[in-house]
Amino acid sequence: MGPVSAPMSAAQTGVLSGTGHPPGASGPAVAAAALAWITLVLWLDADGSLWLQRGLGLATWGVLLVVLGSEQPLVRLQTAVVVVIATAVEYTFSPLLEVYVYRFDNVPAYVSPGHGLVYVAALALGRSSAVRAHLRLCSGVVLAVGGVWAVYGVTLAERSDVLGLFWFCCLAGFLRWGPSRPLYVGAFLVVSYLEIVGTALGTWQWQPRDPTGLVTIGNPPSGAAGGYGWFDLYALLLAPPLLARWQRLTAGRV
Repeated sequence: MGPVSAPMSAAQTGVLSGTGHPPGASGPAVAAAALAWITLVLWLDADGSLWLQRGLGLATWGVLLVVLGSEQPLVRLQTAVVVVIATAVEYTFSPLLEVYVYRFDNVPAYVSPGHGLVYVAALALGRSSAVRAHLRLCSGVVLAVGGVWAVYGVTLAERSDVLGLFWFCCLAGFLRWGPSRPLYVGAFLVVSYLEIVGTALGTWQWQPRDPTGLVTIGNPPSGAAGGYGWFDLYALLLAPPLLARWQRLTAGRV
């Protein structure tokens, strides 16, 4: 685990490394519930109305709050960091730059809380007993599967995917030097699944090239989890000092 910018308690360090919760069934159960909900939302939105989309957004916020109700304060703050950063990225790269587009040329109301659920699901998988007990093997499988997918995208795929290869390199870097290898293993599974489902349903589509016209993009990009890894990294590094600062402020008021 890499250094962070503020001292952390043992409990906080455990959450950061994916070991902050007991290795029972809660991890996989939380991940399964989050994925099931997001899958249902994507399926309903595939041919639904704009008002249905907004209703799904409100419901997804409710699901996220329920899931976070049993989490530690650090995990809640990590999730909040992911939601804020991911929302800014969504509005920049979808409506503004049109790197990928949604059906109504907007950012659906469920996307922001959905990013929070994706983070919680990745964290839950990462702290599961199976991943923690076989972390080296799981990391190797992720690199092997992701590497084959990325190489295929720039060699044999009908639609070239240079962006996917770049993001896979990011993922490999996170697995080698990132602060939480279990989290990135979970992120690969969750993000890859959702990208495949979302694009297959037509909920969103990636453009063939980036705005410069120089970088080709698959639909979905093969290494999307590597791009999402930046959200995870910011959450892991920013949340502990933010939480420590908040605790000092509240302690001073008391």
